[in-house]
Amino acid sequence: MVSTNKDPVLSVVYLSGGNDMLNTVIPYTDPNYRDRRPNIGIPEDQIVPFTNELGFHPSFAPIKKFWDEGKMAIILGTGYPHGTMSHFRSADIWATCEPVELIMDGWLGRTIQTLDPNVENVLTGVNFGRGMPRAMAKEAVPVASVADLSKYGLLTDFEREQERTAALDLFGRMYAPRIGRGKVDDFIRRLGIEALKGADILSTAPSKYQSEMEYENGNIGEYVRDMVQVHNANFGTRILFTSSAYSQWDTHANQLGGDLRARGHSALLANTVHNIDAYITDLRQLNISDNVVTLLYTEFGRRAQDNGTGTDHGAGGMAFVIGENVKGGLYGEYPSIKLEELDDDGNLKWNVDFRSIYTTILERWMGVDAKPIVNGAYEQLDFL
Repeated sequence: MVSTNKDPVLSVVYLSGGNDMLNTVIPYTDPNYRDRRPNIGIPEDQIVPFTNELGFHPSFAPIKKFWDEGKMAIILGTGYPHGTMSHFRSADIWATCEPVELIMDGWLGRTIQTLDPNVENVLTGVNFGRGMPRAMAKEAVPVASVADLSKYGLLTDFEREQERTAALDLFGRMYAPRIGRGKVDDFIRRLGIEALKGADILSTAPSKYQSEMEYENGNIGEYVRDMVQVHNANFGTRILFTSSAYSQWDTHANQLGGDLRARGHSALLANTVHNIDAYITDLRQLNISDNVVTLLYTEFGRRAQDNGTGTDHGAGGMAFVIGENVKGGLYGEYPSIKLEELDDDGNLKWNVDFRSIYTTILERWMGVDAKPIVNGAYEQLDFL
């Protein structure tokens, strides 16, 4: 476990929809890249090299500095056995660490319970966004959830009640058809509105925050800004979570487009990277970055061969871990993009089980036993 003078904090950013590994971290010296991406390949003169073989998408350039500082780990070829190309199911597997059965509780919910078994702090885990994230769901574990911290303190009691009820209702509508209405209703009834009462405390965070950092709207900007405010307020929060809009990174078409609303990959990367840069820099300028590790992940990668204007659902993906205590570098292997070495569906093959990433963070950063949280023993990586 990494030693810090403060309790270690984990912030998680989920890029919903399947970020394209091949056009984010580009094997620019591999001639197969142009064969796989004849229509949407990034021009060579726009690629930002960071090793002799790999380069970033030009929209990724603003956070290359964290790589240069040795504070960014890139995990290549993420996935799991018998992967699915269903957004909902793959996201659920990443959230619960359960690839076979549909279960209620998520890995971050289990982590929160491990960190605070007696529920001494209703703000141990906080979600930034609408709804109850699957990864944070756990019976008897309260998770504060707030969509917009800057406005929350201005809501009337009735409006707050409506927002809380809507968040739980969204969770119910998403999972009842798959798990069963009865089980979901029981879960929500036990969790109740009480689970979100920490949002009342959260409304005081903006008054404690002074920063000139500029975040961009449209993706995760408002949420990561609120993450900084909550961490800065020193509420004792250990888990911070947010997600892009559902399937926002599902770039079947218009992948080279510069419009967020049309799910242009270039636009999504530019907006997200700007906000991650602002987030990390904001933490640093406030002198509160030393005990935060940030994980960015997506549920799967994209098909190796482009479809003309975009890419279809794939398998092997990637994740990023950024923080002052991170040992920067490449972890895992870049999957082969030779046609004959793709899987049967034409996808990049995975080589790092995503539960190894979780295990590494839980054991080496959060200081807890990962096995009951990720449902097994998985190899640890050396980025912490």
